[in-house]
Amino acid sequence: MYSSTSSLLRALLGCAALAPASLWSAQSTALPPARVVPVLPANTVPNGPPIPTTDPAEPAHPASIPLWVNGAPGFESRKDEPEQISWRQEIDIVFPVLFNVNNPTITPYLPAKDKATGCAVIIAPGGGFMFHTIGREGYDLGQWLADHGIAAFVLKYRLARDQAYPANAPQPYQTNVHALADAQRAMRLVRSRAPEWGLDPQHIGMIGFSAGGGVLGELLDADDKGNPEATDPLDRLDAHPNFAAFGYSSGTRGWATATWVPPANMPPTFLVCAANDRPNISELYATFYLDLKRAQVPVEMHVFGDGGHGFGVRPWSYSVAGWPNLFVGWLNDRGFLAKAK
Repeated sequence: MYSSTSSLLRALLGCAALAPASLWSAQSTALPPARVVPVLPANTVPNGPPIPTTDPAEPAHPASIPLWVNGAPGFESRKDEPEQISWRQEIDIVFPVLFNVNNPTITPYLPAKDKATGCAVIIAPGGGFMFHTIGREGYDLGQWLADHGIAAFVLKYRLARDQAYPANAPQPYQTNVHALADAQRAMRLVRSRAPEWGLDPQHIGMIGFSAGGGVLGELLDADDKGNPEATDPLDRLDAHPNFAAFGYSSGTRGWATATWVPPANMPPTFLVCAANDRPNISELYATFYLDLKRAQVPVEMHVFGDGGHGFGVRPWSYSVAGWPNLFVGWLNDRGFLAKAK
């Protein structure tokens, strides 16, 4: 592990002088509780399981950390606006979904010190850019990873089709602008606190589920190494992930084309989906894999027979339930679970 915060910062910033005290110092905080809203017609299906009569609640989780101390740039006035929560009904499951995200955060899941590997995964949940599937694609995976020695940080990014707004109403956020900024800030924030959290700053990656994979794709395309002249010290840090994982997601829309070429700095990549997902994912993954392999990007792919779309971390009988073990095995194979020296 790095011997001091100062030595880590010099390593991250190319030996640029930067006092540790000038970096982000905000700690975890209790945000306003999400406001319960009625179930939207768009979040129901015919013949689905009954929607509970009780109010939905965000699963218990560690206190979150705002990405910006005064709120997201340009939207500071909205930082204390409560998120909203409602039920979503699908063909075999009902679960809470979170939206009206205006103060993006990360929620840390840290492993016990005797289990810690020095690796960290930022988790971007899916939800069609309308909401966050915050349980099985967020907090549930975060806890699972921490139990297996990997630090996890669940990212609440801003949504380009947020369900808090009426249909066809103007949206304030864009994925390739605001959600991208949230992902970059999350990477930088985690790297800046690597000594505190026992992390190797070169073993920090991201997994994106469905729409969250679109955010990850934007992050990879941006390949932002930081601006050494930035006023905000965090903006001087590298925001590029050391590895990438896509759960039933094709990345950005530009990637799902016959002419797509992987970004020049594409990191080792892990792909997982189900064969009975929709074709624009289940069939595209074969092309996705081959494009990466031809570009000599280290890549591993798993396509399960059953699981559909949105399986996340779920205790069920299908073999797809074992994908997190395969992901951790892949991280180990690629050397990301070796503690920093």
